[in-house]
Amino acid sequence: MSNELYFPGLEGVIAGETAISNITGELRYRGYAVNDLAAQSTFEEVAYLLLFGDLPTEEALADFETILGESAAVDESILEFLSNIPLHVGSMDVLRTGISALSHFDPQLHDESPAASQAKATRLLAQIPTLIAARHRMRQGLPLLDVRPELSFAGNLLWLITGREPTASHERAMDVSLILYAEHEFNASTFTARVVTSTQSDLFSAVVAAVGSLKGPLHGGANERVLEVLNEVGSSENAERWVRDALAKKRKIMGFGHRVYKDGDPRAVLLKPICAELARETQDDRLEQIAETLERVVREEKKLPPNLDWPSARLYHYLGIDVDLYTPLFVASRITGWAAHVIEQSQNNRLIRPRSRYIGPAERPYVPLAERGDPR
Repeated sequence: MSNELYFPGLEGVIAGETAISNITGELRYRGYAVNDLAAQSTFEEVAYLLLFGDLPTEEALADFETILGESAAVDESILEFLSNIPLHVGSMDVLRTGISALSHFDPQLHDESPAASQAKATRLLAQIPTLIAARHRMRQGLPLLDVRPELSFAGNLLWLITGREPTASHERAMDVSLILYAEHEFNASTFTARVVTSTQSDLFSAVVAAVGSLKGPLHGGANERVLEVLNEVGSSENAERWVRDALAKKRKIMGFGHRVYKDGDPRAVLLKPICAELARETQDDRLEQIAETLERVVREEKKLPPNLDWPSARLYHYLGIDVDLYTPLFVASRITGWAAHVIEQSQNNRLIRPRSRYIGPAERPYVPLAERGDPR
């Protein structure tokens, strides 16, 4: 066996350099603390920051928002194709296919210059909510809706899906969640996008691969599992008994722990009070009470703090979003971070090709077919 160092899951391995985000100490996007961005910016400003490198001026932001509004439409042939996908197919699978289909209609598909990639990413950012909402409303037998220029990106996302004009608190809650999900260094899906880009493949291929990575329950799909847990518990009276029984059976409770944040995910801290506010508005704090008990016991017994998926599942529930859309909403935000990394990787590229540690059989002589016995 080789004496070379081996880090399962690449834990702790520095696999590259980036100027996009930093999660050491506190989460920062291009130098700006995410706390400040969540409190004072909009998702559109953060998307611009990630894609173009700086926070926009008023004029630049207005232009960016106009482009988003004008780019939201999806070719009718793609929508027709989505309508023919069997209804049992999950939203993430359909979104992955829809993004791939968008590439065939993009006017700059084969232009991999930074400016073209920024333009393609902006169009994708605008069109992904259309894909998410179209598939959802098709399954519900509801008419498709057009974006409304007076609404923000977050507001339009809610409008396109639910058909209801969002309240100010709902629009802001969605906006903050999009900001917090937008970027997170070399997570699994972002690293996937960078690996694909390192082969000199195109932005759409990298994004489709990233969506496939995000779908997994140990990454983006975790927020869907969180609400399943909360609903399984059922009531605050049952919460402590349920969680202690689950821990005794060594059951993994989604929404807790993080590969990097050992002392707690700052994004979860930011979203928790917003969840509490939305619960008060609904006059039903059942989920908040269950969550508080589970959070306390898991901290006491396993020393695991909650991650962003823990409060975001409740937040989307309060916003009236179906569970099947939780991970697609992650895509609607993280497309900005993925695209920023695709652009960065392509500008200073080196093929990402790690080595493995071989643990198979030692050297064996070849045996002709006629001389092979039953290996059992």
